[in-house]
Amino acid sequence: MKHTYQSSGVDIKKGEELVEEMKEMVSSTYNDAVINPIGGFGGMFSASFKEMEDPVLVSSVDGVGTKLIVAFRAGVYDTVGQDLVNHCVNDIAVCGADPLFFLDYFSTGKLEKRIGLEVIRGFVKACKENGAALIGGETAEMPDIYKEGEFDLAGTIVGVADRAKLMTGERIQPGYTVLGIESNGLHTNGYSLARKVLLESFSLDTRLDDHHPELHGTLADELLKIHRSYLPFIRKVRKYNQVAGLAHITGGGLISNTMRVLPEGLDLEIDWSSWKRPAIFKLIQKTGSVPEEDMRRTFNLGIGLTVICHHSIVSKCMEEGQALGWKVFEIGTVK
Repeated sequence: MKHTYQSSGVDIKKGEELVEEMKEMVSSTYNDAVINPIGGFGGMFSASFKEMEDPVLVSSVDGVGTKLIVAFRAGVYDTVGQDLVNHCVNDIAVCGADPLFFLDYFSTGKLEKRIGLEVIRGFVKACKENGAALIGGETAEMPDIYKEGEFDLAGTIVGVADRAKLMTGERIQPGYTVLGIESNGLHTNGYSLARKVLLESFSLDTRLDDHHPELHGTLADELLKIHRSYLPFIRKVRKYNQVAGLAHITGGGLISNTMRVLPEGLDLEIDWSSWKRPAIFKLIQKTGSVPEEDMRRTFNLGIGLTVICHHSIVSKCMEEGQALGWKVFEIGTVK
């Protein structure tokens, strides 16, 4: 029997067609700093930051996690691309950096061009919204690793900040106020537990298109809400010198992520009743009898970003959030 790469499950021609079809879409994210077109061995970006005295590159890499399984079941693929970009952008934005460019990794068992284009369309949309150029990526077809219709995503963001304007948390002092900016849902964290509770162990008959009155929509709508980019808010508040620290609330919950920016010897006192939790978290806890400690260590519980600042600037930060249509809560104190 004669064997070929295609007969083993890898279709190079289909991959080349995908690259060709996405060129125009991807190039729409480019700016004057992008040097080479898509298709080269490496993305090239001009490192000229004349407006900065001491530019520092800030980078982060992440994935979407098991939220992808919800996307597979719902047949919705563009939102997870946006999730990935926004998550990565938030991680460098809390350090004081503005995004420059994004790189993606898309791997699947059998490449479906339509699905690939939808995922990339999500990358492009979020990159344009955040002002980042999508300058490169990898599409890998790996039979026998993924089940039919499945894929995995990873992404890397690179941004820049002037060293003097980096947000390191070193200026945080006891007595500083902790503000919480509302999330719009689970973002991209805690889906292993959320799926186990809502779609598997406790609700075997639950379908993603079931309407839940408390959610004011379907389970799919809620679980696939796009991970919010907090960059617009961060850009507004970092101009205030009294803002001393920012934390993106991801896996591990509010406490562990905010503690990452506190100087040694300081702690947090959080008033967990100071904001109203979105209904999805109440549904998960009630349906799965999930202990409160697990809820706090797994989910953002309605707070996607924390801001640590001097009490004199609390009202200004709240006004900045309100201007974007986001709620900002006073949720705790640094001890």
